[in-house]
Amino acid sequence: MHSLHEDLTPGGKQAGDGLNQEYWNDRYLKNETGWDLNAVSPPLKQYLDQCVSKELKILIPGAGNAHEAHYLVQQGFTDITVVDIAPAVVQALQLQFQNNPHIQIIHSDFFELEGSYDLILEQTFFCALSPSLRIKYVNKMHQLLRPTGKLVGLLFNKEFEGGPPFGGNRALYEDLFETYFHYRTLETCYNSVEPRAGFELFFIFTKK
Repeated sequence: MHSLHEDLTPGGKQAGDGLNQEYWNDRYLKNETGWDLNAVSPPLKQYLDQCVSKELKILIPGAGNAHEAHYLVQQGFTDITVVDIAPAVVQALQLQFQNNPHIQIIHSDFFELEGSYDLILEQTFFCALSPSLRIKYVNKMHQLLRPTGKLVGLLFNKEFEGGPPFGGNRALYEDLFETYFHYRTLETCYNSVEPRAGFELFFIFTKK
């Protein structure tokens, strides 16, 4: 079995090598997508299963192959936005969902996105960004959420050599998010997929 780091990190790709559109598009074209679970993440599935309103305006940034979006569609959610910087994956998703009026697929840099959302799902997007962008990430999430909105997802409770992924820990996240968010939940995930068991924190943050 591969280690978590091997599953997520391409050989020889280190921080500072340029994690831009070309980099991520190349990863998808070469099928170097070890972070992809090929299914909806179990913790997010469980959270979404308890969402009563199917009309929530939902954003999935850095969605990749968007397994969570597929699950949302299957469950009858009616207002889903997916954004990714890689043209190859965006084109594939646009083709898959071309006749579905309930989902919008956007090719964009997340930090240039505009809108207002009830729920934003975090799934291996934060860890893909250079740590230098983390404060900008927090600010942008705060901007995109409606006053009663929620930022929900998973963060790695583990440090990695090089990156991406770029890891972290609970104390780091508390310090990073506390200015703009209340912590409704930030705890070790009990239903992670087996390779990530013990290395993920499930969180629910609301706007201050």
